[in-house]
Amino acid sequence: MLTFLSQNIATILISLVLLAVVALAVWALVRRRRAGKSACGCNCGSCPMSGGCHSCKSEKPQPSSDHAS
Repeated sequence: MLTFLSQNIATILISLVLLAVVALAVWALVRRRRAGKSACGCNCGSCPMSGGCHSCKSEKPQPSSDHAS
């Protein structure tokens, strides 16, 4: 067991650091979500899902492309 740890200490440390970074990112997203904030910052102008995920209070509604002839 000690031999395994000594041979793989770099891999173990890097994996622990990466796991901590991912855990902090998930924690921050959950915290923002519980606070009622959006994860995207509410700049839906360039987002392809802008009409489907949530509505931003600061945005104006986009005009519909349906034109009656």
